[in-house]
Amino acid sequence: MGLGAPEYGAGPCPAPHCPVLQLDWRQVLVLGLDGAGKSSVLHYICSKTAKDTMAPTQGFRSARLCMEGLEVELLEVGGNQNLRSYWPHYLSQAHVLVFVVDSVDRSRLVTAREELHALLAEEPRLPLVVLANKQDKSDALSTEELHDELALHTLSGQRDFFLLPTSATWASLSTATSVLHVKSLLVTLLSQP
Repeated sequence: MGLGAPEYGAGPCPAPHCPVLQLDWRQVLVLGLDGAGKSSVLHYICSKTAKDTMAPTQGFRSARLCMEGLEVELLEVGGNQNLRSYWPHYLSQAHVLVFVVDSVDRSRLVTAREELHALLAEEPRLPLVVLANKQDKSDALSTEELHDELALHTLSGQRDFFLLPTSATWASLSTATSVLHVKSLLVTLLSQP
């Protein structure tokens, strides 16, 4: 697969570089249907710069962050139909799966649910963070509605699982739906033995 446009780079995020010390490496796999906002989520986790538009990922994008003594690779794989067949190949290296859902796009929720549950069947113990993205839109489904639509009740007791409302926009960085809450959760999950 080709490398997507390196908006936040194929290397480190525009944040302090990792020290020369040997850090524990962790990978966060970021998946979701095309248009869900994966690239925007990663942009605002890695950078505090405004961005009006994000080009769709054609292949994958990777970014590295140093957080709490960890070197974290954030790997986003594109979500168009042709790329989804590659998703399972990336699960074995992942320490956490982040699945981004467009809370406004009701017409594709069945597809999102099917793709998510197929991934979970492949890797039944991988911690899961579902992002109910685009909560800044007036017609966005609530996290409770998405919980039902994505049949997340079937995951009870199977794995560490979180459903967070997010808005991957510059204006939302200081709100309750900021993607910076996702960054804090990832640090907590990745720091566990």
